[in-house]
Amino acid sequence: MGASTAVAPPRQRGGGRTGKGASPGRPRKARDDRKAAWLFLAPALAGFALFYAYPTARGIYYSLTDYSLLTDPHFTGTANYRQLIGDDQFWNALKVTGYYVVLNIGSQMILALGLATLMHRLTRSVALRAMLLVPWLVPNVTVGLLWMWMLDANLGFVNHLLGAFGVGPTGFFTSPTWAMPTVAGINAWAYTGYTALLLYAGMLQIPQHLYESASLDGAGEWRMFTRITLPLLRPVLALVLVVSLIGSFQIFDTIAVTTKGGPVGATRVIYFYIYEQAFTYFHMGYASAVAVILALLLGVLTAVQMRLLRASRSDLA
Repeated sequence: MGASTAVAPPRQRGGGRTGKGASPGRPRKARDDRKAAWLFLAPALAGFALFYAYPTARGIYYSLTDYSLLTDPHFTGTANYRQLIGDDQFWNALKVTGYYVVLNIGSQMILALGLATLMHRLTRSVALRAMLLVPWLVPNVTVGLLWMWMLDANLGFVNHLLGAFGVGPTGFFTSPTWAMPTVAGINAWAYTGYTALLLYAGMLQIPQHLYESASLDGAGEWRMFTRITLPLLRPVLALVLVVSLIGSFQIFDTIAVTTKGGPVGATRVIYFYIYEQAFTYFHMGYASAVAVILALLLGVLTAVQMRLLRASRSDLA
């Protein structure tokens, strides 16, 4: 028993692997999460295919047919698109829609930017933010009915108020001059608070020390707004402009409730024109062709807007 006996180290479970099972000196194999990723994406992809891709494919097909809901679609090739080029009402609807987009986005962005700046520099009241959201929460049909009663030429509260100052009754919805600015004003009232909150959230991401440094250097509020706030808010402004542009082209419910495209076509926007062609005259194929052109137009405008505003890059990085 004089010779020493070597004691072998205890055998580890799992075939001699160390740690969490990996062999020493051997790189651990990366876990493949692709199956789990596709599993989580499946519901969203199914919804996209069912509610977006399939209707889009059907719409493109109908745009190449003569279809009236009462008969089977008859393939006519590009006849609807050739008819569309010579359709004066289509071009007028695009012109009216462009006028509405300029009025709506212009007024809404200026007011929202002012409100967001005031909240950012003066107060951060939660109650104020909640109140700004209230008009946005009201359904558009209710908003349209409410303002239609208030702006009525004979019984409306606004005309009675103007009468107290010696101003005669104004046909806000019956005058070709006033109809579209009135519709744009109603939607600006409904959406300005929501837009202001989006811009305000973007302003909160701007480092506060930039304002403190500028203040120490003697910069005023206007100079800080133009040199700090606006440049650093560019990605959020691009997002808000794109969303507002698409939403403005989709104006329908307020016009359907208040003016129904009148007077004399002054508020017949492109969405209302598509609705008339599809469900008043049953020109489903032609209405689909107008809808396809509108989708292409929005895609081009969005791409140009994102490119000009350099939306994918931020100066905060």
